Amino acid sequence: MSPERYARINQMLDNRQVDLTVCLDQVHKANNVAAVVRTADSVGIHQVHAIWPDHEMWLSGNTASGSQQWVKTKRHADFSDAKQALKAQDMQILATTFSDTAVDFREIDYTKPTAILLGNERDGVSSQAIAGADQHIIIPMIGMVQSLNVSVAGALIMYEAQRQRQLAGMYGERKLDDAYCQTMLFEQGHPIYAKACRRKRIPYPAVDEQGQIVADSQWWERMRAPDPDAELEA
Repeated sequence: MSPERYARINQMLDNRQVDLTVCLDQVHKANNVAAVVRTADSVGIHQVHAIWPDHEMWLSGNTASGSQQWVKTKRHADFSDAKQALKAQDMQILATTFSDTAVDFREIDYTKPTAILLGNERDGVSSQAIAGADQHIIIPMIGMVQSLNVSVAGALIMYEAQRQRQLAGMYGERKLDDAYCQTMLFEQGHPIYAKACRRKRIPYPAVDEQGQIVADSQWWERMRAPDPDAELEA
């Protein structure tokens, strides 16, 4: 791995916000899902949540421009499951919906642990999620349209959260555990070796402070050995 690549990955890891997330409530169009994930990556969100009863989530690698490699996705069968996971992290759940109690999205304190709940393209946020949210938020409109595309709405809210957190000095200090960071450094810094490890069922080695693989001779011997699966196929 080049020094530049090593520095770039570490910079990303240092800025990840583990207590800020987006929860997609049955958003099903691939281009919208991909756009939300791409924005989540750009503001430093570590993981997004997706409520999808069919246990599937369509995400094209091309449309996401590889963002899904950097942002984890946690799938949920329903809102109750998602809420349980979010509340386990003490997150305030903000639902984007029109209601009598909805406030301007810029009035929210996003320096608190926060989950931004975005609804699907046709129906918006589900009634169950609206009822279970801590606060309803809106994006003020002064034109003729009454709503924005879900990915656009999500981007506006996420960047407001980033703005507040940046002012509060919440970026630049690593909050992820070392095991996860080591995995990311190896997989994204040495992708060919990482693929071989998965294929040959070899544990990942450590990566040192220069981005180089730290492994003993036995590991390298196993890496150079013929692929057992390939021999079976032959």
